[in-house]
Amino acid sequence: MSDSSKDLLSHGLSLKIEESATHRRGRVAVFDTINARRTALLVIDMQRAWLDPGAPFETPPARQLIPKLNRLAEALRRRGGWVIWIQHTTGNRGEDGYWPLYFEHFIREADRAAVIAALKSDSPLHAVHPALQMREGDLVLPKYRFSAFVRTPHDLEGMLVSRDVDSLIVTGTATNVCVESTVRDGMMRDFRVFMPHDAVAALDPDAHLAGLRNVMQSFADVRPVDAVLALIEEGDKGTVPQGE
Repeated sequence: MSDSSKDLLSHGLSLKIEESATHRRGRVAVFDTINARRTALLVIDMQRAWLDPGAPFETPPARQLIPKLNRLAEALRRRGGWVIWIQHTTGNRGEDGYWPLYFEHFIREADRAAVIAALKSDSPLHAVHPALQMREGDLVLPKYRFSAFVRTPHDLEGMLVSRDVDSLIVTGTATNVCVESTVRDGMMRDFRVFMPHDAVAALDPDAHLAGLRNVMQSFADVRPVDAVLALIEEGDKGTVPQGE
């Protein structure tokens, strides 16, 4: 059994799931390199609306991601990569960003007002969790749908291409909703996508594993954070520091 297989098994993916998801390519890994200067870390919905106790979208496993996300962000910054914080955002009904199909059909009426209020840009719960180490030079972008590429007030694809980005590391919550949606859209826009399985979280283990299995089959390289960091460090060897 390969080391990458052992890593996946230790996170609850059975050998059967691994074989099903990778049968066309015959191995777990998809890509062998990461060039940090051409890579962007997308941190999806790591906002207080998901991380605060009692918040409308509270996802307790997401709180455990914070140290690993900080490590990934710092590793990329040191090597000239990009860090992009994506915040789910809405307005009131009829305003920019309001998504009636979702809010009025997938959120029960008794909770709807609190959910919408939490995701408005002036809400304290809209903010990225304070334990996440945001830095000057990072990008902070809103999204109005599950995917960071769809129906936004900015052109994320164009922003990435203009920065010569060809690879994405997609992290955050939820594994099987906003993260998976962003991963799928990124891959179909021809970005090399990584989704570290211990840098994403969902409300329950079944949802998390479902997202991993779907993404692993055809959309992203799924491996642990430590393995992604090792690729970043390996790709940095022999390069000239930015500005020299």
